[in-house]
Amino acid sequence: MDDVLALLEGMPVVTFKSGEALLGEGARDSKLYVLIEGEVEVIRRDTQVSHVDEPGSIFGEMAVLLDQPHSATVQALSTVKAYEVKDAIKFLEAHPELSLVLATLLARRLYYTTSYLVDLQQQAQGQRQDLDLVDKILSTLTERPRAKKRA
Repeated sequence: MDDVLALLEGMPVVTFKSGEALLGEGARDSKLYVLIEGEVEVIRRDTQVSHVDEPGSIFGEMAVLLDQPHSATVQALSTVKAYEVKDAIKFLEAHPELSLVLATLLARRLYYTTSYLVDLQQQAQGQRQDLDLVDKILSTLTERPRAKKRA
């Protein structure tokens, strides 16, 4: 991800305080953000789906590439510094090497999402007892302790 940061040197840097949103679910804009430092969480439908602290991480690419509203909120968990790319499509056209980085990122996400979907389908069909075990452990951990019987 260092190559992404090097490519963006000289671009505007923005700072977000803990709790501030870099991107809002449902909002429309043409911006990309690239994390320089700090921690963010990705929240979709009030559920945290990711925690990111790796410099060079990119946010907003799906909305930009698909020309649709953001599918999630990206919120700062600490003070965050990020490069802001205001006209992302124009920037990507001028820097095809970043487009290749985005293609690789999106392919990786698709691979892991598809693998997860297959695991869930197998679990639903009773073919993956190892995943059933995870559910049992999580259920046990979240149950209230039973009161001890007194003699």
